Amino acid sequence: MKTTVEIPDELIRQVRRVAQREGASLRAMVEEGLQRSLEARRQAVRQQLDFPVYGGSGATHEFQGASWSRIRDEIYREPGA
Repeated sequence: MKTTVEIPDELIRQVRRVAQREGASLRAMVEEGLQRSLEARRQAVRQQLDFPVYGGSGATHEFQGASWSRIRDEIYREPGA
């Protein structure tokens, strides 16, 4: 499928330099970039953890939807900090 996409001038210059250096086409570079972007998103979805809750009503309102890093930071927070 053909489509039109606006790409910033500096970015396209960088991509063309790399493509030329590696003997790749601009099309191949764009396809690779899109594939990597999709894969990174798939990995991010897989890394979201669903914590089971036993004998409770789940996370407190403050932590519903919070990232693991936020929960971890709270768990290891220095008392009184």
